Amino acid sequence: MNEAEAKSPSRWIAHLDMDAFYASVELLRYPELRGKPVVVGGRRAHAPDQLANGSHKFARLRDYAGRGVITTATYEARALGVHSGMGLMKAAALAPEAALLPADFDQYRDYSRQFKTAVRDIAPQIENRGIDEIYIDLTELAVADDASDTDPYSGIRDIALRIKSRVHKATGLTCSIGVSPNKLLSKLCSELEKPNGLTIITMADLPGRIWPLPASRINGIGPKASEKLASLGINTIGELAASEVIWLKQHFGPNYGAWLHRVAHGRDERPVVTYSEPKSISRETTFERDLHPRHDREELGKLFTRLCEQLASDLQRKGYAAKTIGVKLRFDDFKIVTRVLTANTWIKDATGIRHWAGRALKKAPLEQKLRLLGVRAENLYAADALPLPAEDMDQERHDQLSLGLY
Repeated sequence: MNEAEAKSPSRWIAHLDMDAFYASVELLRYPELRGKPVVVGGRRAHAPDQLANGSHKFARLRDYAGRGVITTATYEARALGVHSGMGLMKAAALAPEAALLPADFDQYRDYSRQFKTAVRDIAPQIENRGIDEIYIDLTELAVADDASDTDPYSGIRDIALRIKSRVHKATGLTCSIGVSPNKLLSKLCSELEKPNGLTIITMADLPGRIWPLPASRINGIGPKASEKLASLGINTIGELAASEVIWLKQHFGPNYGAWLHRVAHGRDERPVVTYSEPKSISRETTFERDLHPRHDREELGKLFTRLCEQLASDLQRKGYAAKTIGVKLRFDDFKIVTRVLTANTWIKDATGIRHWAGRALKKAPLEQKLRLLGVRAENLYAADALPLPAEDMDQERHDQLSLGLY
């Protein structure tokens, strides 16, 4: 890449990440918690009580007993060492006075749809990466917006600021955006100025902005790879970039070693994929206490049915039917077992899911206590365009023959 291309990219890709998304949605509902440490991840029993004067009484983390984990936390809670995925009991030792709220995923999904619709009003080329983040191809919009002589990035900055403003107007929430020539760098720089940040970089900015970051910040370098890199004296992205590709291949294998060298130099040619069919949809729940398949059969049955109903609702909302239904079990020794069955018909209602999930469950060992139960729908197809079952196809062909259409 020449110097001109490094400073003036041929494409602009943005990564938009909503700021502490679940917690921020909760703060819209409970504005009195703004500026305070708040943790999301409690049970329904931890829903706030509304007092006679209209205020709320919130559960506190210090009173929590169980083995649940944090879904998300406000930045004030994060400053105390609390983070997503941490056990609530451990978090209670760090932030005992933090307010504890139950997660409301239906509400979060609603706000997710709102912010993505707001972005599409300005930049329709988006790639959905989850409930709270998307990639946006801004290349064509950037060409249409003139940059000033004093600020070569003024055009792309104006577009990003318009997107941030539209998201806030539509949802009341803030987001952080990173803009660069590719997805890899945009995801990295969207984290640099959180919350409510905007960071724009080109390849020329790698030495000053990207190379000083820990190598573990690159999506795809996990804990084991980070540990091995550290043992080899590589802690930053810059140190990784300075390593010879042959040496990296020797230590990490030809494919992963080449990838490490490539991403350390900020190279990523992946396009923004505006649409992709989901491979599966699932629902699962971790129990507050271990449940035995026989002794706690009634309670497990109710939870199992509710998961099937939730999965059916997800399929209906997203417009899919499934041919394969599976179950996931995590036992008290953390061993995970899955079982799947493929039906002879398309399934999209709770009764059908419950039937086939129940059949799959009978194929699993059920002697130990359970920590987690999940239900999954696979082999998905758009519900409004389902292929006919074999027997119906035979009848349709017979009808076509009779009418001279086949």
